[in-house]
Amino acid sequence: MRQRRWIKLLSDYDCEIRYHPGKANVVADALSRKVRDKPLRVRSLVMSTYTDLSERILKAQLEAVKQENVKAENLGRLLKPIFEIHSNGIWYFKNCVWLPLFGGLRDLIMHESHKSKYSIHPGSDKMYQDMKKLYWWPNMKADIATYVSKCLTCAKVKAEHQRPSGLLQQPEIPEWKWEHITIDFVTGLPRTSSGYDSI
Repeated sequence: MRQRRWIKLLSDYDCEIRYHPGKANVVADALSRKVRDKPLRVRSLVMSTYTDLSERILKAQLEAVKQENVKAENLGRLLKPIFEIHSNGIWYFKNCVWLPLFGGLRDLIMHESHKSKYSIHPGSDKMYQDMKKLYWWPNMKADIATYVSKCLTCAKVKAEHQRPSGLLQQPEIPEWKWEHITIDFVTGLPRTSSGYDSI
């Protein structure tokens, strides 16, 4: 019915309707065609779960508070007054787990928050906002920004690496149908077998 209505409407105008079956219609109909992606298939993912994370945190914290390691941890004289020790023995700063420099826990947590199979490469601000609810260490925001800046995937999609888009201008709305016709030209497409590169 919809096609019949369109044909009736177009029959009032002097135009030619050409039908290109199947693959021959790639260039002419590229913008109006619905994208048909392959159906998603569920694959089993290898998910690394750290059941011993609290033990690793506690072990790293105990290593960090040793007299010879306090200076490397960059906590200085603030060590005792700022931390609370919960019943499980883990040290907290304002209800956030303190991740010491020892044990490689900071890199592990940042990796899981940024590059794991279940994350979407958030920027440094979003990643910091998410992580500061659970974890704390000195200079945390700067460390996260440095970590994200080294991510190759994030560097590829930054705005400065993308071509700037042209100015968008809304065409005037015609007062009567077909009084004004606007045509969009799309150029720079891959060449077809006929040699065309634009719509």
